[in-house]
Amino acid sequence: MNAIEVENVWVHYDHQVVLENINLIIEEKSIVSIVGPNGSGKSTLLKSIIGLKKVSSGTISIFGKDMQTLPHNGIIGYLPQISEYDHRFPVSALDVVTMARASRKKFWQGMHVRDYEAIEEALELAEISSQKNHHFGSLSGGQKQRVLIARALCIEPRILIMDEPSTGLDTVAQDNFYKMLQKVRDVKNLTILMVSHDIGAVSQVVDKVACLQKKLHFHGHPHECSQHDSLSAIFGHNTLFVHHDAECKTCKEETC
Repeated sequence: MNAIEVENVWVHYDHQVVLENINLIIEEKSIVSIVGPNGSGKSTLLKSIIGLKKVSSGTISIFGKDMQTLPHNGIIGYLPQISEYDHRFPVSALDVVTMARASRKKFWQGMHVRDYEAIEEALELAEISSQKNHHFGSLSGGQKQRVLIARALCIEPRILIMDEPSTGLDTVAQDNFYKMLQKVRDVKNLTILMVSHDIGAVSQVVDKVACLQKKLHFHGHPHECSQHDSLSAIFGHNTLFVHHDAECKTCKEETC
């Protein structure tokens, strides 16, 4: 089954076209990245998929059901850009994750054993359990991202959607972060959709990339994208594709 189907979607802001006739299929249990420059409509597409932005025309389906009629029961875990969080707010990493699980409860319901188990499982899977009692604002950028991944995972979603999750991470931290995402997908059988502006950084972890610049110029394997004229269409004619290898293909060791 396809996890997400976007069909003939148009989105406008103040009568300006932001997304033009987008058709995109995200297969279940795949990892897909939407890539493109700033202002290309990447975040708008994510927000349209999760229902935060109303589409002007077209349809979006989640596991075969119209997104507009889908009950808000935790099918999608969403990680917005980390800049949208107030890092000064006095909460621990554990508090940040717990609040997401608690938000699923009715006001008269308390937290139960399964809720606390799901929280601990999410922290462990995101490899951030050792920092759970630390103040969220004191954590490094990579640690904060892992806490926010745990926050999205603790509601036990089927789809994980992230907006530029590796922003501010160096190359080593990015590699570790993407390896963690692969483990999350494999353990939880998740579908993962994320936004990035760096196709080279995501090329080793994703199954497919979607190259976006208002229109969808390419959707397929990242190595095919590097040979496709879509890169020039979205990034300009002087684009250089830099491949981020986890290990050197010659000596088979870590990147030399």
